[in-house]
Amino acid sequence: MVRVPLSPRERRRGERFGALLRDARGDRSMVEVAAAAGVSAETLRKIETGRAPTPAFFTVAALAHALHLSLDDLAAACAEEAGGGEQAIPA
Repeated sequence: MVRVPLSPRERRRGERFGALLRDARGDRSMVEVAAAAGVSAETLRKIETGRAPTPAFFTVAALAHALHLSLDDLAAACAEEAGGGEQAIPA
C-alpha cells in the first residue's frame, strides 16, 4: 500500500502537535511519558519532532491521557484558522 504524501498544511499541523506534546511534557522525560502512555520512546520522539505528523488515534488518546490533556483542546490547538493563520497552542 502506498501512502499519499502529506500536504504542507498537514505537516504544519503535525509540527504544532509535536510542540504541544513537548510543552505539556515539561520536565518529565520522554521515556517516562512514553511508558505512561504505553508507546515507545521512539514513537514519542518521532511525533514530537514532526517525523510522524499523523499518529494513530489511540496513540494520541494515550499520550493525551498520560499528559492530562483534553482531546478537544489538542484538536483545537493543532487546527489552523479558516484564514490560513496559525492558532496559539495553550500551555
